[in-house]
Amino acid sequence: MKKTLPALLALAALAASLLVGCSRAPEDASEGELHIYTWSDYIAPELIEKFQDQYHCTIVIDTFDSNENMYAKLKAGGSGYDLITPTSYLIATMAREGLIVPLDHDQIPNVRANFAQDFKTQLLDESFTYSAPYAVTYTGFCYDKTKVPADADIATWKILENPAIRGKATLLDDMREVLGGGLMSLGYSLNSRDPAEIDAAVEEILKWKKNIRKFDAESYKTEIPSGATWLGQAYSTDAMQVIEGDEEAGMPPSPDIGFILPREGYSIGFDELVLSAKAPNPALAYQFINFLYEGENAKLNMEYILGPMPVQPGIDALDPDFRDQIILSPDIIAAGQKILPIDDDPAAMALYQKAWDRVKATSVR
Repeated sequence: MKKTLPALLALAALAASLLVGCSRAPEDASEGELHIYTWSDYIAPELIEKFQDQYHCTIVIDTFDSNENMYAKLKAGGSGYDLITPTSYLIATMAREGLIVPLDHDQIPNVRANFAQDFKTQLLDESFTYSAPYAVTYTGFCYDKTKVPADADIATWKILENPAIRGKATLLDDMREVLGGGLMSLGYSLNSRDPAEIDAAVEEILKWKKNIRKFDAESYKTEIPSGATWLGQAYSTDAMQVIEGDEEAGMPPSPDIGFILPREGYSIGFDELVLSAKAPNPALAYQFINFLYEGENAKLNMEYILGPMPVQPGIDALDPDFRDQIILSPDIIAAGQKILPIDDDPAAMALYQKAWDRVKATSVR
């Protein structure tokens, strides 16, 4: 990862949710603990420290590796969180089931004031009723240029059928991402509800499965640099972090690793900040959302997560070369597809779950 952090703040400590003691806050600041449930390596440690110092509080971070696992934990009674960062297609479901509450935008004025309008087309809900857009990721392939055969066509879902990568590829452990890949590879919508198209996508994925080592949303970040995996379905921010390296963690840049989006289509996933219905400290949660939408803070965070946040002052402050690296052009965005909710249709949800169960259970060895 691209980090310029104080040496005293170790990423490992944050990953383990190490707590930093609080002191008494001034009267105009919030104090206490802010509990965040989010993806790994998704908030700059420098900002964590800055917010804690500014508001004399403690931030506690727990992480999840898929939307489905996060949702299942919350449904099973997992609580104690203030802020959560689901991908946008789950937000309507979480609202309908009372897991989150509408945002009070009077407490987060920076969101509407600083939102980058160019990102509107990538959102599901432009009203921000339940969510403040946090960061967007694009799902493609992270790969080792020295291991994948030079004559292999990597910019296509068909690469997953290539016997040259047998046993050296991974797919995300994510129902919508994997089934969506199968659908897009055949020219169908990522959000198809057609049983015949979904069945055809499963057959396509079972061809890929002959080459797949495992379904996992985290391992490719270390196993592609190590050579255990040559190509993995990957989130753009994770892939960029692997490519750029992390000097403080002893991970050098990896110029032999690349990231590419399949030309048949790729998924656009906006992760958004939502307020838990059972938030122990909503006031502090609002402070943090507003804090993230300050230009300099957003700039620092984008330099850490190596992906775009829709905060215009932060985007404007980025180095132009880096900005061009993480902000996709309109023609590339046009090839992507937003993941839409399907659980509003029980029949469609059942189709997807049955298809996913079949993908995971079918032996192809």
